[in-house]
Amino acid sequence: MHYIQQPQAIEAKSFDIIGEIISETRPDYQFSSPLHEAIIKRVIHTTADFDWLDILWFSSDVLEQFCAALSRPSVIYTDTTMALSGINKNLLAKFGGECRCYISDPRVVRAAKEQGITRSMAAVDIAVKEEGEKLFVFGNAPTALFRLLEHDAPVSGVVGVPVGFVGAAESKDALTQSHLPAIVALGRKGGSNVAAAIVNAMLYHMQGVR
Repeated sequence: MHYIQQPQAIEAKSFDIIGEIISETRPDYQFSSPLHEAIIKRVIHTTADFDWLDILWFSSDVLEQFCAALSRPSVIYTDTTMALSGINKNLLAKFGGECRCYISDPRVVRAAKEQGITRSMAAVDIAVKEEGEKLFVFGNAPTALFRLLEHDAPVSGVVGVPVGFVGAAESKDALTQSHLPAIVALGRKGGSNVAAAIVNAMLYHMQGVR
């Protein structure tokens, strides 16, 4: 049986197919910029779900602000080790950034138990107190997103795409109503894989522009 075996060729073919399907099924759909297109297509590539054409929300100027922060020494805080592992950390490091996830940090485990809160919330409590420019990437925990909004801390950007049925849609709706630069998955859909795909799309775009 003949099939494509080379990874880059598989990905390139996938993006060609995605573009063709969008052209056929949504001929009037307009991307606002090449980066907007790159992000949505990479999320579709990750999920095989074309609903992302309609449910991925971007605050004003978030792409410019997020990419500017990524181009400087900054820290991405994720709510899961899955999101952490999915982000291209080698490329991030080339721009001077790093990625951290405190979900299993002993300080977080202890604080969550003592306060009766989720570890995701305790991780945000620690992250917002650290020095440096911060970006938050949430793919799983609505409580982390709610907690970040409660802190009202200086944040350069948020990817808010928690998936689920309890608090997920509500937390993301609250993010759209905030002043934070944000990329948000409206409704229940999302996930750590989606969160990582969004960040990677920006990093790959920056690498190409640089």
